[in-house]
Amino acid sequence: MVPAMQLTTRAAEAGDAAVVAAIYNQGIADRVATFETEPRTAAQVAALLADRWEGHPAVVVEREGAIVGFAWTAPYSSRPCYRGIGEFSVYVAREARGTGAGGAVLRALIDECERRGFWKLVSRVFPENAASRGLCASAGFREVGVHHRHGRLDGAWRDVVIVERLVGEGVEP
Repeated sequence: MVPAMQLTTRAAEAGDAAVVAAIYNQGIADRVATFETEPRTAAQVAALLADRWEGHPAVVVEREGAIVGFAWTAPYSSRPCYRGIGEFSVYVAREARGTGAGGAVLRALIDECERRGFWKLVSRVFPENAASRGLCASAGFREVGVHHRHGRLDGAWRDVVIVERLVGEGVEP
């Protein structure tokens, strides 16, 4: 039996932009994880990483020193009362899907969000994206509903499943 390769996580840096953009662009091309349709350049991702939304983390997961996935949060709303809610995304390189990289980077993101005082993480997942729904369930997220006809992707209406997890002081005693 071949030993599993070690996964490590760390904060994303502007210098990670080219690899993060490549992974994100795979997700865009696959049409199973985002409504986005235009690929991102390394410069666009570098700007996002350098100017993270105030207080919102971005993390990467590495295998043998190579980035194989990332996760980040964005503001759920611009209203101050929702400042502790982060809308998260997780993307894993095609060749690393199903290897534990998604779980590792999502756990690191959750930990960082708790350190920063978040009380809830939310996301929207395409109903047919069983891998993402399973990842969220394994990380303690619950499905709380469906937004029907939430947006169009390639001209077709798509639904999304809403997931949430309470973190930090939002966790009920």
